[in-house]
Amino acid sequence: MNPQDWRQSVIGYIRAEARPEDKYGHQPRLYALACRIGEGMDYDDDVLFAAAWMHDLGVFLGHRPQAPEQLAGWDHVPYTITRTCELLPGWGFPEAKIEAVAEAIRTHQAHDQPTQIEGLLLRDADILEQLGAVGALRAFVKVGRDTRYPTFSSVLPVLRGAADRLPHKLHFVMARQIAVSRVQILEELLAAISIEAGELLH
Repeated sequence: MNPQDWRQSVIGYIRAEARPEDKYGHQPRLYALACRIGEGMDYDDDVLFAAAWMHDLGVFLGHRPQAPEQLAGWDHVPYTITRTCELLPGWGFPEAKIEAVAEAIRTHQAHDQPTQIEGLLLRDADILEQLGAVGALRAFVKVGRDTRYPTFSSVLPVLRGAADRLPHKLHFVMARQIAVSRVQILEELLAAISIEAGELLH
């Protein structure tokens, strides 16, 4: 078996499990962003690839609770780490690197403090995915299917907060450079929504 065949197994699994289907695009974009940020740096690409593709498994339908009261308190990260550590060896992923993948997933969110370069790259990329046009798409698609966001108006504070707070959390210079245009796009979108809809957006 080609030692890299595990990558195709990971991609195939996430493609099949990503539900709703629009959640699939986040993984390849995230990995590409992380590689762009990390260009010229010394990091383990196996760890970064596996963590980027597996990091959100616990938010997919079929992997998270269905009951609203359970979902409200759901932390997808422990579940994702457990399942990732179970699945990767079966696909031929190097077992010596599994703990590093788990650590990168554990610290991939904006409020976390990564302890290794792969985690820093993943976290910066995940922050960038919440900005710009893609960040807006990912937020607005939740309207009506996520109990936290019943209306378009309920999403606006999320986007406003992303534009205001997230760029300051970025670690790498390249990530901060990428963020500039993404924040501008988000600011322009929010301004346009305010002009066009005012208090009538709902």
